[in-house]
Amino acid sequence: MPKRAYSPKEVLAKTYVTLQWGEEWARAFGQPELNSTWLIHGPSAAGKSSFVMQLAKELCKYGTVLYMSYEEGVSQSFQKRLTRFRMKDVQGHFRIATTDTLEELTERLKRAKSPKFIIIDSFQKAEWSYQDTIALIERFYRKCFIFISQEDKGEPMGKPAKRLKYYAGVKVRVAGYKAYCQGRFTPEAGVYYPVWEEGILKTNNNLE
Repeated sequence: MPKRAYSPKEVLAKTYVTLQWGEEWARAFGQPELNSTWLIHGPSAAGKSSFVMQLAKELCKYGTVLYMSYEEGVSQSFQKRLTRFRMKDVQGHFRIATTDTLEELTERLKRAKSPKFIIIDSFQKAEWSYQDTIALIERFYRKCFIFISQEDKGEPMGKPAKRLKYYAGVKVRVAGYKAYCQGRFTPEAGVYYPVWEEGILKTNNNLE
């Protein structure tokens, strides 16, 4: 049986819970829905990991963040990033896991008071199929899933990641220590979130 169709009046009457964050974040990413799906990609050593940690800290203001550190685990580089961005300040709202299978993560998210935001770093290391990933998102549709992707020639690496980019509502590319929103919430072209001001200056000087 076909599902119901909506009238324009019904669609326009719908309301959404959005991220009411500060000007710097809103200028670059608008005010996406709280349960948006994100896809973040970028070349190596261009500020992607630093941006994700800054984003995680900001999201801790709105709910608990679970960081699935599949790629780095709790390595020294990950530890240094926690220190650099003072993640101890949000200790009550930030958790790190490293080895959950898809089934184990599902069980974790079924618990009462489970995390609101789930960061998957990286999608390639998690080795989930596109179909299983979409099934997880749709099962926990009130949560926000943020997928970090490795990159190849300026695009997410691998067919599943490329498909996920089209599915995601918020698409972000980090390059030269600038995070550009390429998704549906982009306020204006060319606006970016500065991941590291000194790094931006160094990158610009190298290009001149």
